[in-house]
This record gives sequence, structure tokens and C-alpha cells, in this order.
Amino acid sequence: MQLGEPSWREVLRFAVFCRSLTLVLQALFNALIPDHAADAFSPPRLEPAGLGDQLVEWLLGGLSRWDAEHFLFIAEHGYIYEHNFAFFPGFPLALRVGAELALWPLRGLLTLRSRLLLTAALLNGLCSVLAALALYELGCVVLGCRRLAHLSALLFCLSPANVFLASSYSESLFAFLAFSAMSQLERGRGSRSTLLFALATAVRSNGLINTGFLVHAQCRALISAPCPRQALPRALWKPLRLAALLLLRALGVGLPFALFQYYAYGQFCQPPSARLIPEPLIQLAEDKGYRIPAGGQPSWCTWRLPLIYSYVQDVYWNVGFLRYFELRQVPNFLLAGPVAVLGAWAAWTYVTANLQHCLTLGLLWSKGRADEKARKPPSGFHSPRVFVYVAHCTALLLFGALCMHVQVLTRFLGSSTPVVYWFPAHLLQDWEPLLWPRETMPEKVPVVCSLLGQETLKNPVWGLLCNWRACSGVTRAILSYFLSYWLLGLLLHCNFLPWT
Repeated sequence: MQLGEPSWREVLRFAVFCRSLTLVLQALFNALIPDHAADAFSPPRLEPAGLGDQLVEWLLGGLSRWDAEHFLFIAEHGYIYEHNFAFFPGFPLALRVGAELALWPLRGLLTLRSRLLLTAALLNGLCSVLAALALYELGCVVLGCRRLAHLSALLFCLSPANVFLASSYSESLFAFLAFSAMSQLERGRGSRSTLLFALATAVRSNGLINTGFLVHAQCRALISAPCPRQALPRALWKPLRLAALLLLRALGVGLPFALFQYYAYGQFCQPPSARLIPEPLIQLAEDKGYRIPAGGQPSWCTWRLPLIYSYVQDVYWNVGFLRYFELRQVPNFLLAGPVAVLGAWAAWTYVTANLQHCLTLGLLWSKGRADEKARKPPSGFHSPRVFVYVAHCTALLLFGALCMHVQVLTRFLGSSTPVVYWFPAHLLQDWEPLLWPRETMPEKVPVVCSLLGQETLKNPVWGLLCNWRACSGVTRAILSYFLSYWLLGLLLHCNFLPWT
């Protein structure tokens, strides 16, 4: 695929536009709406703020709400409190490197925290754009349909999780690494894919489940390999070699998780080190009841498998099987409803259309009838290669709905699986006449849309928005969901109001 092709350039332009508009809107909403007094993590600032810091806070303060404060704190001070270990080190490390290296000329003008916040805005802006391009390239390979891949990537730019792709969260970096790894794997570049999947695991814990892509790819390679008649020892050599390679790659993907848990064990379960913690942060720990390494050995140190991540999620965030199934959580289930319906609908659509293929776990394609047309696998969302992505999306959906705070499903799925963009694009192509052949397009273009220019009107999303009244009900429902969650997320999240 040529990087400079028109569709690739259109995705790039639209991604940059959407990210720029997001930053402008969050600054506007943050300035006009007073912040809610939320009971969130709020550590003291250890450096006096100057005029430059006040400007950065005024422009980008909306990107430092809720969990973003944890990432910024870890990037500035490291892992001091026990509950900080709910957040993986990849993103804070990237912020610290960017603040110290890329923004080192600003050291005299901005405090470290302001440089970290500025780095987060720049890094996530870049990663979200790269993630859109990676999703487009992945769609071209897996879907076998450039139009559908193009539309999917444009929908990613309007993602319902957009506020988290812009804020100081790890979603943008994870999406870029995960989509890039999937794309490399589809091209047969297993080593690059393993490296990118491992980096994704260093960013978010659900990167571990991406090992399933490596397992599925190796199983397909084993089944599709020719079976010449050889002596038994030589015939077993290739399966054993593939199994050994798979084991090494799976260990590589899980290595960042293991190292992170080992680091935590050394901090809290070994004799305390001589690490100096600033007095204001120690006082905060005493006031809030936060545990620090010198505060005694926690109970999880005596577990047979001492995993701090499981302990923190259980004790601090009350994450567990069916724990969120309470009457007072109904609003959060409603908030997660659209993406849950989208994921379940995608799985049902794919399975009912490809039942025999799904029964073989996506490893064998049933040729069906004897004619040539039936032997050719379909392209688009029903492509045989989509199976593993639907399975991955379904696993994330079930785990998120049953074991997590259900309201995070929107950003959880929106940054982890391409299916939540492929399937809406598939629906739009099937149900929207405006996306069908050119002769069905309206002859008259609205005046407002004509001002955008001819190049912009080649973007199918702009075309649908400009002809909103002519759109089908399915199109209106999909675009309304994407756009409303984008704007509501900015409006609420950036002012410390509850959101996904």
C-alpha cells in the first residue's frame, strides 16, 4: 500500500483535524464551565507555578482529570503509593522521556509537571493520528476492501472514546501499538508484531490478551503448511519448532507484566530501600491512608503468586466478577450500552454469516459449493480473517461487562479492538444509499459543505454530515452516537464530572 495514496492522506488530514478540534474544545469547555469538586486523586504540587505553568494549565488543564492525574504523578515522582500500581509504566515512562528530552529547552520556563502535561497532549495527539493510519492499513489487509478500511479509520477519528484518546491517559499509545502490531502480524512479520504487542502490554494490562493473535496465527501457519511424506521425527520437527517459537513470543508479550509485578514486589515485600520521599507526599499518604513502601508489608506479599495488580484492582477499585451488578450502577450500564450492543451485534452478525468457519475457530475456510465464486472467501466484514478480531472483541466485551467498572467499556473497546469501527462502517456501507455508487448521490451540495472545498467533500463522513437530512436512520444513529459521546465526554470529563 502506498503511504501517499488519496485515502491514506484523507485519513491523515481528518485525524489531525479531529485531534486539533478536540484540544480546542476541551480548552473552551474547561474555561467556561467550573470544575466539579470530585473526590479524585489530587497530590500537592511541589514546585511553585509560574506564568508559563498557568498558561499550560489554562490551555490543557482539561487533559489532567481523573486517572490522568495518576499518570502524571507517576511520570513525575515514580511509583510511591501502592494504588499507583494499577497504572502500567509504559505511558508514564514515555511522558518522562518526552518531558526531559524533547522539551528540555522549556526547563527554565515550565515546571516538570507542566512539561509532562504538554508532552501528554503532543504524544497522544501524535499517537491517535498514527493509530488511525495503522487501523486503515490493518483494514486494507484484513478486510480486503479499501473503501471499508477508509471509512473505518475515519470513524476512529470520531471515536466515542475521543476524550480519552486526547487526555493524559494511555489509550492513544495503546491503540497505536496494538493496531500496528496486528498489521505487522497480518503481513507475516512475527518478530516486529511480538515487539509491538510487548510494548502494548507495558502500557495497559489488557495487552496480555493480544497473545491470542500470535497463537491463532501460529495455528493457521501449522494447518496451512504442506505435509510431505517424511519419517516421523522429521515430520514432527516443524510443529515443534512452531510451538517453541510461539512459546517464546508469548513469553515476550508477557514479560513487561512480569517485570512490573517483580518491581512492585521488590518495593513492598523486600527490606525497604533508602528512597527519599518528599514530606508533602508522605503527609498525603497519612491523611488519605495511602500505603507507601516503608509502611509495612502488605498481605499480598504472602500470596503464592504475589501480584500487586490483582490486589490493587480488588481492594482499591473493587474490581471483580459481577461486583458492579448493583441497582445504583444502572446509569453506568446505560452509558456502556451503545458500545456493548455494537460489540454483541458485530459478533452475532459475523457468526450467523460464517457459522462453519467459526466452528473451526477461524482456522479453516469452508469452500461450500463447487462453483468458483463460492470458493472465493468474501471480503469486507465477513472476511475469514476477521474471525480472530471478532473473538478478541467478544472476549474483551464479556470480561469488561462482567468483571470491570462497566462504564469504561467505551474506552476499553475503543482503544483495543478494530471491530468497533469495522462493524459500524460495514453497517453504513450496507444501509446508507449515499455511500453507494455515484449516481445515487444528491446533485445539490449544501452551501455550508461547499465552503469546505472539493478535497474535503471526498471524505465520506463529511459527505454524510453535510447531507444529514438525506441519511438513513442507521447512519444517523451511528454518527449521533459517535459525535455525542465525543462532545459529552469533553464537556463532562474535562470538568471533573463523571463519564466513561
